[in-house]
Amino acid sequence: MEINLEEITHHASWVLAVFLIGYTAIVVEQVVKFNKSATALLMAIGCWTLLFAEPAESVDRHLFILTFQMFKVSQVLFFLMGALTIVEIINAHKGFRIITEKLLISSKRKMLWTTGIVTFFLSAVLDNLTTTIVMVSLISKLVQDREERLMLGGTIVIAANAGGAWTPIGDVATTLLWINGQVSTVALLRTVFIPSILGLVACLLWFSTKFKGEFQRTDVDLEKTEPGGTLVLILGICSLIFVPFFKILTNLPAFMGMMFGLAVMWVATDLLHYRYSDREHLRVTSILPKVDISVILFYLGVLLSINSLESAGILKNLALWLNASMPNLSTIPILIGLVSSIVDNVSLVAATIGMYGLTQFPLDSPFWLATAYCAGTGGSILIIGSAAGVALMAMEKVDFMWYTRRITLPALLAYFTGVSFFYLVSY
Repeated sequence: MEINLEEITHHASWVLAVFLIGYTAIVVEQVVKFNKSATALLMAIGCWTLLFAEPAESVDRHLFILTFQMFKVSQVLFFLMGALTIVEIINAHKGFRIITEKLLISSKRKMLWTTGIVTFFLSAVLDNLTTTIVMVSLISKLVQDREERLMLGGTIVIAANAGGAWTPIGDVATTLLWINGQVSTVALLRTVFIPSILGLVACLLWFSTKFKGEFQRTDVDLEKTEPGGTLVLILGICSLIFVPFFKILTNLPAFMGMMFGLAVMWVATDLLHYRYSDREHLRVTSILPKVDISVILFYLGVLLSINSLESAGILKNLALWLNASMPNLSTIPILIGLVSSIVDNVSLVAATIGMYGLTQFPLDSPFWLATAYCAGTGGSILIIGSAAGVALMAMEKVDFMWYTRRITLPALLAYFTGVSFFYLVSY
């Protein structure tokens, strides 16, 4: 059922003010010391409270709009919850140890390229945040020199964001476009993969001039794989890869495919471990408390806040202003990518979806595909621009200015290499 959202004008300015204040607090989380998930939830509740106070609309009308918006948001949240749980199951079984073994390389340049390529493809299946955490944890055990380790970390951020852009399950922003019907799986893979890999190659060529010689190897204490670790890794990756095929085969929402994969892994791990009393920590009931629920609550708050702007007519007015100010709308995705180096890309993509409908830009139009690439990769430009960058900052205590001096330029090179190829071929 289609819903035509009427403009709610009387309280729109207050809704916008609450959103701007809340989002500013999210951006400066390290300064205000409030967790961004709590801020996002307060922001969402504040925006919708103001919308419900609008006297021109009935309570039933407001509830209808909120129910409609919550249906869209819940699909993303259930999808994310399933994905995070599957990854946590793999992690609990120490399944990523196989990747560590592949990175035991003496050549610095070979290590650089192997790390970048492994991160790129792993991020396409997992997500850029999880992949960054896994890969940064691995190189912290393998590379002793801090400067080299941090540059590898910057490479991982760029590779993870590039890898997440070309599949519907690799980045929450891309998933949002996929779930809402702006892009399809086949078109995304066919169109965005080459720009993403070209951007990565440009980045790796840049860093190749700085990585020469051999590493001085010390004994590396590798984590022992838990029973069934390899099987769980393979099953988990297959479950994630199967999600787009499930959607194509059944026409069910994407989160149903993700929940199907989770259910299969749940049954499989129960069958593997139920006979052994010392394996309770490997069963899903013990793993579930380790899933980072704060991430899910953050996206709940952000997406509901964006939807409140849509319901208030603010995004529609912003789209009209952009249409009048920018005669060439095909450049908007490039701007989105650059802004995503500061502002969360999920928020930008959600706002763009609210601004431009499928009537103006139909399924798999170059506009949406460019948005997927630009929003996914633009966050690498600054360390605060993506979840991957923030993870690197937290894990390795990377300074904002160090990242800007060492990583921003190759990140820009990677971004514009991919953008140039995409626009050359698609427009």
